[in-house]
Amino acid sequence: MAAIQVASGTYKLDPSHTDVLVQWNHMGFSNPTAHFGNADGTLVYDAADVSKSTVEVTLPLSGLNSFTAKFDEHLRSADFFDAAKFPTATFKSSKVEAAGTNKLTVTGDLTIKGVTKPVVLDVTVNGAGEHPMMKVPSVGFDATTTLKRSDFGVGAYAPAVSDEVKVRITTEASQAKAEEAKAEEAKAEEAKAQ
Repeated sequence: MAAIQVASGTYKLDPSHTDVLVQWNHMGFSNPTAHFGNADGTLVYDAADVSKSTVEVTLPLSGLNSFTAKFDEHLRSADFFDAAKFPTATFKSSKVEAAGTNKLTVTGDLTIKGVTKPVVLDVTVNGAGEHPMMKVPSVGFDATTTLKRSDFGVGAYAPAVSDEVKVRITTEASQAKAEEAKAEEAKAEEAKAQ
């Protein structure tokens, strides 16, 4: 397998092509899923020294979707995510390591419902290069991990409903076009001046 060359730079996650899918066991009968959409995040990749790379992601709980409206309401309630009080979940990397050809291990802090715990993501680089539609450097990843709901205060009905939740992530991220990057820099400078 050939190593995929990812260009160094700052990449913005594409929420239209990012999905965080969670799956659990329901009383031994089924393995339902829900997804977290509308992800907002930034990846800084250092090709010369991957350990200097970082990732930060915010998942608004408004983007939580089990595809059943009544169940979505229950998941957003105080029984689980208490989305009125804690409207987002966040992930901030603390360590990025090479783990073989096109593989990375990303360790970071996941915060759900005001509780922060370390999480390790097993990451596969799917592809990198100029995005055919946007004409900018882009990269795509998949990642997996397993979490314990109870670690984050969302352990209702465990163990009948499994405490362990499988997490699968897929994402695309792209560097800003030169004119967009300049506009962002100008906004940042203007904010500093005020």
